[in-house]
Amino acid sequence: MSGDKPRIVVVAGPTASGKTALGLRLAEKFNGEIVSGDSIQVYRHMDVGSAKPSPEERFRVPHHMIDIRDPDEDFSAGDYLREARRCVDDILSRDRAPFVVGGTGLYIRTLLHGLVDAPGPSADIRARLKAEEERLGPGTLYERLVAKDPDAARSISRENLPRIVRALEVMALTGEKISEFQANHGFRGSPYAYLLICLSIDRKVLYERIDKRVDSMIKEGLIEEVSNLYSRGYSRDLKPLQSLGYRHAGMILSGEMDRNEAIRLMKRDTRHYAKRQLTWFRSEPEACWCDPRYPEGIELMVHHFLGR
Repeated sequence: MSGDKPRIVVVAGPTASGKTALGLRLAEKFNGEIVSGDSIQVYRHMDVGSAKPSPEERFRVPHHMIDIRDPDEDFSAGDYLREARRCVDDILSRDRAPFVVGGTGLYIRTLLHGLVDAPGPSADIRARLKAEEERLGPGTLYERLVAKDPDAARSISRENLPRIVRALEVMALTGEKISEFQANHGFRGSPYAYLLICLSIDRKVLYERIDKRVDSMIKEGLIEEVSNLYSRGYSRDLKPLQSLGYRHAGMILSGEMDRNEAIRLMKRDTRHYAKRQLTWFRSEPEACWCDPRYPEGIELMVHHFLGR
């Protein structure tokens, strides 16, 4: 394959679809190492709620982009681009195969294609938008985004205020929708030849798996993990601690919501998140949708792609 771009394999898809198990299987079979494509696994002390690979799994296959920041440290898509590409290049230099495994679509698209060529931040616009949200009530900015850029709104949680503000900020600065920036950006060239495997699973089965995962996280100590983060001095308002699971555990610990109701809400919100992930990955024109129940067929596809 002299002259070819470096080859990487991406295993993506919605939460609880089986990405971790498939990624491990492929990496073991094809002399690979795993680069996490998850926005929460980068943070230390956040293990249960981010569904990090277990110590045993990380012993079986080397993992990268896990436990590289503290929860109160900023970590952007640009940071991910720089550090993940460094990991990929290191893996390639040792004649091993990089397997990027995760469900954060923005990180994966950034790794493959670089950063979106959108305008930089405006402190004035951000401050004005956040002041409106405080004055008019939670959900105000999200409803505005739904009206002005429904494509962007479908891929953003109504609780994810930083991304909502960013989408409206881009519109205020340029008069264009951020979804248009992202759509155009998806067709840029990549420094890699890549195989993008997206896992497709029956919606009913996926939702059942999500419910079981939430129950498992609670049993494995998610609430205790969040309590430990608070005792370390990490604020509940930090962006990572407002993510799925961590936000809900915080509601229990603060007394805002009883345990059963918070768990019900966590399951519902995780299902909604999975729908947004599917929407995102379906916009990727080169995605190969695969059923995780048939890993042998996926292995054959990877074998042909990697030539090993």
